[in-house]
Amino acid sequence: QVQLVESGGGLVQAGGSLRLSCAASRRTFSSRAMGWFRQAPGKEREFVAATSWSGGNTYSYYADSVKGRFTISGDNAKNTVYLQMNSLKPEDTAVYYCAATIISDSYYYTLSAYYDYWGQGTQVTVSS
Repeated sequence: QVQLVESGGGLVQAGGSLRLSCAASRRTFSSRAMGWFRQAPGKEREFVAATSWSGGNTYSYYADSVKGRFTISGDNAKNTVYLQMNSLKPEDTAVYYCAATIISDSYYYTLSAYYDYWGQGTQVTVSS
């Protein structure tokens, strides 16, 4: 069983930065993409960003709400992924979840149902 472990959440003022990290417990697990989703109280889980690896290339995908502010990076060989969050806003407050998928079609990367493994979540709170 693969476990994803997140770290790096916390409380920050608006305009500040945080960096989330996620690592898979089993290095033999070969994911095709890893991503971040978030869920605010009373709202559905939503896509934030994903990164995929194919043919020696790395690709990144972002929700419109975080483009230009968040940067995803990762290491396929180590099954790790990071989310650098800058210029944080109160509306970014949510529990952030790391996820991994073995699907190779990028069409599905924004859809939580197509991720196979999930972390336990880490709270990010942005105060105004």
